[in-house]
Amino acid sequence: MKVSVILVSYNVRYYLEQAVRSVLLAAGTDIATEIFIVDNASTDGSVGYLTARFPARRYPNVHIMANSGNVGFGRANNQALARATGEYVLFLNPDTLLTENTLHDCLAFADARPDLGALGVEMLKADGTFAFESRRGLPTPWTAFCKMSGLAALRPRSKRFGKYYMRYLDATRPARIEIVSGAFFMARREALNACGGFDEDFFMYGEDIDLSYRLLKRGLHNYYLPTPILHYKGESTQKSSYRYVHVFYEAMLIFYRKHYHHSHISLTLLVKTAILGRALLALVAGFGRRLVRPFRHPRLTARPRYLFLGPESHFAAVRDLAARHGLDVTCRTAGDDTATDAATATRGEGPYRYVVYDTTAFSPGRILDLIKRSDHRSTVGTFYPADGLLITKDDIFAPTPGGAAATRPSTQP
Repeated sequence: MKVSVILVSYNVRYYLEQAVRSVLLAAGTDIATEIFIVDNASTDGSVGYLTARFPARRYPNVHIMANSGNVGFGRANNQALARATGEYVLFLNPDTLLTENTLHDCLAFADARPDLGALGVEMLKADGTFAFESRRGLPTPWTAFCKMSGLAALRPRSKRFGKYYMRYLDATRPARIEIVSGAFFMARREALNACGGFDEDFFMYGEDIDLSYRLLKRGLHNYYLPTPILHYKGESTQKSSYRYVHVFYEAMLIFYRKHYHHSHISLTLLVKTAILGRALLALVAGFGRRLVRPFRHPRLTARPRYLFLGPESHFAAVRDLAARHGLDVTCRTAGDDTATDAATATRGEGPYRYVVYDTTAFSPGRILDLIKRSDHRSTVGTFYPADGLLITKDDIFAPTPGGAAATRPSTQP
């Protein structure tokens, strides 16, 4: 087996199905691939749904593991790692979309580098912009201070102050980095087993930082490869929320206790101060949003507009879905000129909030190429004609009654 792909599921069945199908497309017939889905006690019927979608008789290399409780991100990944047989292991978030070239590009790069610890890729957010989490530096006390104090935001391209996101590196060129994102984390299975996999003391957030660092400490190198994938949520997660601030910085405390114990007391004070400060800002920001909501400009509160690009034969299904769920959808055919122009989402009509691509007319690679070259005023959506399913980063619409779900998935449970 060449690659073992591991995805942890928690109430994200539609996103996860899309991710799995993109993995199967990327593997094709020439990359021996096994897929492990570890469900952390989802309440949305994920296990039954995915079992029906990927029956063992048709997909013998897709394995679904169901936990009776939420055991956390790291432990769930380790459960599948113990069963993995691939030369490489790819830990993948369920809210991602690979292109048909992703696995080929990554394996060619990794096979040529015996010193490889972990490999990350160019992650695009739903509006086609570059996700800074694609490359990160080790959060040393100084790097963490720069991030928490705002110095990194003021000097993002400085090697001294902006190392957390390493924005001084050219995003179009491969590079050595320090931290690989857990949203797409590829490594050799032997190296992972030697490190012991993820540290299960981290329940959510920080596991990828810790594992990346332990690979570096073994004398290996972590790399960034500019082959694109789509990461639906990315930075759109509510990172200003109290819950995120608290959980993320508590994870950082675990990391510092483990790797920087000599400066633990000062770091604890710094991080706890950051938690308090960021939590207060999150509360104030939340109150401010609620306060101004009734006074928002009508353009900001108007019903979102969707532009569907696909064959005319699918217009009726899209319009039926729009009528069922009260969506404002414009349909256009999927010629190359139309697609390129629509990706900018202007045409003198004002921006569409979502540009939805028919997956029978556009490959994942083509979709990512279009959104990457767009003006980033709209976010991507996908339509699956066989299921009548429309997916965006904010919502999922199914053709069956009650099938719409305003889904904001927890990609790490």
